[in-house]
Amino acid sequence: MGNEKTDFIDSVRIIVKGGNGGNGAVSFRREKYVPKGGPDGGDGGDGGFVFLRANPQLSTLSHLLEEEKYYAENGKTGMGKKKHGRNGEDLIIDVPVGTIAKDAFTGEVIADLDEPWKIVCVARGGKGGRGNAHFKSPTRRAPRIAEKGEKGEKRVIDLELKILADAALIGYPNVGKSSIISCLSNAKPKIANYPFTTLAPNLGVVRVAPGNEFLIADIPGLIEGAADGKGLGNVFLKHVERCYLIVHVLDGALVDERDPVSDYFTIRKELEKYSPYLAKKDEIVVVNKVDMLPIEDRERLKRKLEEKIKKEVLLASAVTQEGLEELKFKIWEKVKESRKVIFGGPPPKDTKIKKPAPVWRKLPQRFRIKVVKISESEYEVISNELKVWLDRFNIHEKDQRLMILEALEKAGLEEKLKEAGVKEGNIVYIGDLAFDYIEEEKR
Repeated sequence: MGNEKTDFIDSVRIIVKGGNGGNGAVSFRREKYVPKGGPDGGDGGDGGFVFLRANPQLSTLSHLLEEEKYYAENGKTGMGKKKHGRNGEDLIIDVPVGTIAKDAFTGEVIADLDEPWKIVCVARGGKGGRGNAHFKSPTRRAPRIAEKGEKGEKRVIDLELKILADAALIGYPNVGKSSIISCLSNAKPKIANYPFTTLAPNLGVVRVAPGNEFLIADIPGLIEGAADGKGLGNVFLKHVERCYLIVHVLDGALVDERDPVSDYFTIRKELEKYSPYLAKKDEIVVVNKVDMLPIEDRERLKRKLEEKIKKEVLLASAVTQEGLEELKFKIWEKVKESRKVIFGGPPPKDTKIKKPAPVWRKLPQRFRIKVVKISESEYEVISNELKVWLDRFNIHEKDQRLMILEALEKAGLEEKLKEAGVKEGNIVYIGDLAFDYIEEEKR
C-alpha cells in the first residue's frame, strides 16, 4: 500500500524557556554642537514567551519527539538615542485538543487545552533591562550604569493527551477489524479466529501525508445486546461515542453463513439503543474478507447491501490489502470534514494573544546581610537581596560597583564585617569580586 505509519504518542516531556530580556545600553549623546551630551542608552527588549496552542488538526504528540527543548527568542540589547531593543519572538507549540500540561516536578496542572485553538502561556519571557538614560541624577550626571535583562522562566513540562480517536472500527467479533487496523496503522493488535480476540480498544495512527494523520480505534466486537452490557458490554460504546466517524466492518467470507445485511442492522440497532447521538454519526460501510469470494459474488453482495442500507459500500481484504488504500482516503476525507464542522476550520486570523507581565524582580532596598568566614583571611558577604542586585548589574563596572556598595553601606555592611571579625588586609568577596578590607578610619 505504501502507507506511512507513525507511533501513537500520548505523553511527552519537554523543556520550555522564555527568552531572556535584553540588556540596557550605556550610551551618551554625541552631537557636533553638544559637547557634554547626556546619557541616552535605551532599554533592552523583553524576551519572547512560550505558549501551547490546541490544534484540532493534530491527533498525537509524536511531532514533539524530534526536539526536547523549546526556547523562545531573547530580547535584543538597547541602543543609543534611547532606542528600545527589539522584543524576542514568541514561540507557539501546537498540541492536540485534549492535551494537559503539568509541571514535571510538582504535578501541578499548568494548562488544560480543552478547546480548539486555545492558547496558554507556559513560560514567560524576562523583562528588558533599563538603559543609562534612567540613572541620571544631580549627583550622577554621566552614569555608566545599565541593567541586565531578567532571565526568562524555565520549566520542565509533562504533556498528556486524553485519547480521542478520529475514527472507530465497529462490527461483530471476527469480522477482521484488528487485521484492518494493523494494515492501515502502526497498531499491533492480537489477531486470532475466535470471539472477543480484542479485549480493549486498539489505537493506531494513520499517516496520509506529512502533517496529515488521523487516529483510528479498533473497538472490541459488538454483539446483539451490547447496549445493555451483553458480551463485552456498553463500556466500549463510550469510545465510539467520542469518535467523529464510524467505520462499520462486515464479514464478506460468509463462513458462518451469517447474513451481512442482518449483521449491519443488528449493530445499528445497538448504536441507536445506546445513544441517538451516536447513531447519527457519519459512517463508512466496508465488507472485509472479499478475497474469499468470487468476483461476481463480491459485486452481487455489494449491490444487495447498498440496496438495503441505502449507503455506499466498500469492498476490502486485509489479507490481500485490496481496497484498503481507498478506505484510508475515504476515512481521511470524512475526518477532515468532521474536524471542520466541529472545530470551525483554521485558526482565527489576527488573534491577539493575552500575555501576562514579563518576569521582573523588583530591586530590594533592604538587605539581610550575613558575613561568612571561608578561611583564616577570607570572608564572603551573603544576601538573597544582594543576589538580585548582582544579577541585575555588572559589579566589575566602576559606577555600578559603587552603586551596589553604597546600597550595602546603607544596610550596615561595615557593622556586619566588624561583627564577623574582619580585619584590615583580609579579603572580602562580594559576588565574584574580591576586595582588600581597609578599616573605615583609613579610607
